[in-house]
Amino acid sequence: MIKQRGFTLVEILTVMAIIGLIGSIVVIATGSVRVRGRDTKRIADLSQMGRFISLSCYMPDAGAGNYDLNEMLAEFKAKNPQAAAVVSRTPRDPRSGTQDESGYGYVVDAEGKKCAFYANLENREAEITLESISQPTPGGGTGTFRAASEGRNGTNVYYQFSN
Repeated sequence: MIKQRGFTLVEILTVMAIIGLIGSIVVIATGSVRVRGRDTKRIADLSQMGRFISLSCYMPDAGAGNYDLNEMLAEFKAKNPQAAAVVSRTPRDPRSGTQDESGYGYVVDAEGKKCAFYANLENREAEITLESISQPTPGGGTGTFRAASEGRNGTNVYYQFSN
């Protein structure tokens, strides 16, 4: 009698179920890490842009208001060719940014003296450091705030860099 070597169907299915369970646990565990990583990138992008431009706020030709960072930077670079080398690429939101819309905002007041860069964060549990505002506010400070409605990344938590 020849003894066949190998695994039974039940053994193979059991191993596949265990591997699937472990894979599910890993995906769930790393999901929050990815969210925090994207939020860290957003904060770093806005801090870099804020330090560069908010020393003196830029007033777009259309005047005071709320702009996508792509729109504002295109105009800024056209008027300041020396800045184009420093701001060679427009940062984009790692989840919702596209070629046409960065997913980051810029708001400037009527006098052009106060401005803010802002982004919608993904982490609903982010510590709120700006309790006094509920929308991007020029001169409102730098930190996180809770808005009245959800943004493009699915939460009502925002980060702003403001002078």
